[in-house]
Order: sequence, then C-alpha cells, then structure tokens
Amino acid sequence: METKTLNEIRILGFEVLVKNLGPADAVRFIQSYSHGSGDYTKNRKQWLETDFDRIVEGITEKREKN
Repeated sequence: METKTLNEIRILGFEVLVKNLGPADAVRFIQSYSHGSGDYTKNRKQWLETDFDRIVEGITEKREKN
C-alpha cells in the first residue's frame, strides 16, 4: 500500500466531493468547516485539571457524609 502525502489526500478528497456533490456544493461543504482558534492542548489541560478537582471534591464530600 502506497502512503499518500497530505496534499495528495486533500486533492483526492476534493475530487470525490466534486464528483458526488457537484462543484458548488463541494465548495459549500468545505466552507462549512472552521479550524477554530486558540490552543486546544493548553486549554484541555486546564479543563481536565478543573474537572479532576471537582471530582475529588465530590468524592471527599460524599465520604464525609457517610
């Protein structure tokens, strides 16, 4: 199996979209996606730390009640 470059995959993918959706709808499909913004990895770490702290607090509270 031959490994394709990312650019080759993009070209083939767009060709499939155009073939199946037509040029206008293929472009509309591509435009419907956004890359987002910010640093997901950094933010995720903060979210996980916050969520972990909440979980530990919940467990501690539950143990204290029992």
